[in-house]
Amino acid sequence: MKKIFVVSFISVGYFLNAQSLSNSPYATYGIGDVKYDNTIETTSMGGISTAFISDFTSSFNFANPANNANFELTSIRLEATNENNYFKSNYNDMKSTKHSTYLSNISLAFPLSSKVKMGISYQPYSSKSYDIVNEQLAADGTPLYKNNFKGSGTLNTAQVAVSYKINQELSVGARANLYFGDLNDLNEFRAYNPATGSYAGEYVNGYQTKNRVRNFNFTLGTSYQTLNTRTDKKFTVGATATFGNTSNMTTEYINSTYRYSDAQETNKVYETIIDQQETKSKNLLPLQASVGVGYGSENHWFLSGQVDYKKGEDISYFGKTFDFQDTYRISAGGWYLPNYNNFRSYFSRVIYRYGAFYERGNLKLEGTSINKFGISAGVMLPFKNSSITRMSGLEIGLEVGKRGTLKNNLINQNFINLKIGFNFADKWFRKTLYN
Repeated sequence: MKKIFVVSFISVGYFLNAQSLSNSPYATYGIGDVKYDNTIETTSMGGISTAFISDFTSSFNFANPANNANFELTSIRLEATNENNYFKSNYNDMKSTKHSTYLSNISLAFPLSSKVKMGISYQPYSSKSYDIVNEQLAADGTPLYKNNFKGSGTLNTAQVAVSYKINQELSVGARANLYFGDLNDLNEFRAYNPATGSYAGEYVNGYQTKNRVRNFNFTLGTSYQTLNTRTDKKFTVGATATFGNTSNMTTEYINSTYRYSDAQETNKVYETIIDQQETKSKNLLPLQASVGVGYGSENHWFLSGQVDYKKGEDISYFGKTFDFQDTYRISAGGWYLPNYNNFRSYFSRVIYRYGAFYERGNLKLEGTSINKFGISAGVMLPFKNSSITRMSGLEIGLEVGKRGTLKNNLINQNFINLKIGFNFADKWFRKTLYN
């Protein structure tokens, strides 16, 4: 049975790498829509994780690898996300809807000893998947030209995290992060032919940006938690920092003219290269930091607040350099467990999660920051044989929110994201490797 789970872990990883994820038109810029750290447990609590140490023995925290002092079992998580995005703009009274379902997280974690815990995880980090047409008309409504913007590709991340429990109150941890994938953007310009009454068959001026990403950095974390044994109340402080970006992102720019030989526009003919360049960049994933505090009652409830910061970055896009501003995110959330020892009521043994967040985005268009906020909720439905020391079950999370604005003809995005997954926990690999 254990071998089947390990083989499944590897097989699902290949599937995750081949996925196509939907996102918003704002994915046009930079590395696209960031999906990372969207585990059900984290998302359902508004994104709090830096000061979140699970009271249970089956939950491994990758966001802050120091927060695994209570982790004692081998845990396998498989999670999927269903995204529903609703777009609206005052420009040409545009409305659009996009849906997608994808595997959002697969992880395996296990204890190496009573003090050392380890986990490996695989998630989509960001994605591009858009197709936008902007047509310019004359005063009498006659078409003049149109621009077609297309984007595709997924940037994935694989991580290895290790935590070390220094004493009953203090822990430290580290996570190595590998980012890999290919992201493509294409801008095609076409002039309207009045003689034929269409754009078909005309030469296309295409400007393509191809990004090949192979980057590595690491995250350090620490946490401190005190427990009042008389009242069972806990106070937690945590912090993380991500830095040490190495390797390169290779970007290739191609400016060319061509025609399509088929109606599906997949085969280019008579292509002429006007300009072709290749650059390398190391600032793809800049410095990030997070601090959080939490307070709760053991095995009963928990509440936490958190602030995340990401340094601004410069990204080359269609041959131009775009400055992305510093971003921050404020999150608050927690969980509630009514009474796990009440075996007469199943719902008294369910973990209920809640949260909210506000994020100032890194994009600033037409002098307006593209911000994001939302609320979230979720439950962990324990399996029948689950116990307080071996918490396994079905995870369900819901996130509702808004991104962007209608000002300056920009796009307002409303989203509803549903997440479903499983956490299988058991006593595997119990041989001690370290003292």
